[in-house]
Amino acid sequence: MEYSFSDSAVARYDELAGASGNGAVDGQTWQDLLLAPYLRAVGEGASIFGRQMLYRRLRRGASAAAADRVRALLADVGARERLATQLAPLRKASAEVSESLFVPVTGAVVQTESPLPPVPRWSAWLWLVPVAFLASVAASFFWLVALVPAVVLSLVLMAIQIAFHSRVQQWGAISEALRLQLYAHSQQADAPGAGQAAQLRSKLARNAFSTAPGVTEYADWIMLANLKHYFATCRLVRGNAAFLRESFELVAGRDADLALARHLSTQAQWCWAEEGWEQEVQLRAVRHPLLPDAQALDLELDGKSAFISGQNGIGKSTLLRTVGLNLLAARAFGFCYAEAAHVPNLPVYASMQNEDALDGGESLYQSELRRAHELLALAKEPQRAVFIIDEIFRGTNHLESVSAAAAVLEQLAGRGTVLVSSHNVVLAQLLEQCCEPLLVQKRADRLVLTPGVLAETNGLTLLAQSGFDASIEQRARDVYKRLSGRLLPA
Repeated sequence: MEYSFSDSAVARYDELAGASGNGAVDGQTWQDLLLAPYLRAVGEGASIFGRQMLYRRLRRGASAAAADRVRALLADVGARERLATQLAPLRKASAEVSESLFVPVTGAVVQTESPLPPVPRWSAWLWLVPVAFLASVAASFFWLVALVPAVVLSLVLMAIQIAFHSRVQQWGAISEALRLQLYAHSQQADAPGAGQAAQLRSKLARNAFSTAPGVTEYADWIMLANLKHYFATCRLVRGNAAFLRESFELVAGRDADLALARHLSTQAQWCWAEEGWEQEVQLRAVRHPLLPDAQALDLELDGKSAFISGQNGIGKSTLLRTVGLNLLAARAFGFCYAEAAHVPNLPVYASMQNEDALDGGESLYQSELRRAHELLALAKEPQRAVFIIDEIFRGTNHLESVSAAAAVLEQLAGRGTVLVSSHNVVLAQLLEQCCEPLLVQKRADRLVLTPGVLAETNGLTLLAQSGFDASIEQRARDVYKRLSGRLLPA
């Protein structure tokens, strides 16, 4: 049986393991670029271990060595099948184990402790309770008064089981998941510590007698076998926490590599990304992996940011998400969904879905200001970044929107590469020193990006096509003519 896990469980390892380099994807970027559904697609068929490692790589980036391992698996179908067989038991894990292995840290700190609390000293004397109970029961056959302590001790045994029941049950799932992890580790003959993993796995198992049919209930309720095993294995995990963390990362890493190789083997179009310089973005026939019918586009930036315009509904937001996701896939996994890719190995931050927050009393414009402030703070980091921004400052009037957007975008473009789309095309002139104007348009049934700015809008045309009364359309055109100072076609 394969178990499902929540997104929060998948993120747990990354939250606990601490920072790994600079420029981790922040929460809003994760949401705006729809990285959660993308991660589910990439990790399809992977265990909780592999999915947790994929999450960490996507959030923080990965080394070139990880991409090399995926290349090797893609080139050797036999090795991929053997690894799949060795790691298959991991999918039977019903609990995630990182919370029992990793201490929450901030910064690049080497973990040396265990998050599990020390086993109480009194647990060493736990065996006295069932022994005393059995002695009282035996004595009651010869001395009826011994029934009193026997009844009392039976209640004590019951109280102990009730008090620790939930912890023992939860730990049972965790220790079984650890055994599956150690089994997968022991199957990796080329991995360091494979023999130690096999030994530790056997020590985590309950003895065969206590788990025999018809014996388990008596062994647990009378002899406290489950509780003694709980304390013994907690002590064992605490004492081997460092090795278990290394084992987790090895097994999770290989399961993540396998998931990526499996994913790429099903993709019709992808390429290994080549690292470009900081302000180079070259993507040929790039597409979004979650939109199989989406049209591919070419994007080339060399030293400048981009101001992207286009008619309503033509796909500007999809383009921004496509570029953002591909940049992150290159940074995390080493590949892009394109025919060719030269991209910088830089953090990516997005601002695309700012909304009113009624529960927090935050208006749309306030949320946009908050996000802009966050992006400006990130732009001050030593490492440059790529900023993906859609319809900046739409929560205020036109003049203030353009003014604030120009000021913020100029600052961001000075510290990184900005890809921004907006219906306020006057921004293209205000940002001409730092942003190249690019126009999304349809030619011969395909989308293309060409130099330039949108000249003919289609907002009122769409209004007419959406079933509004002709009088509303005419009134809208009259107002637009008055405000723009130019004549629209009837």
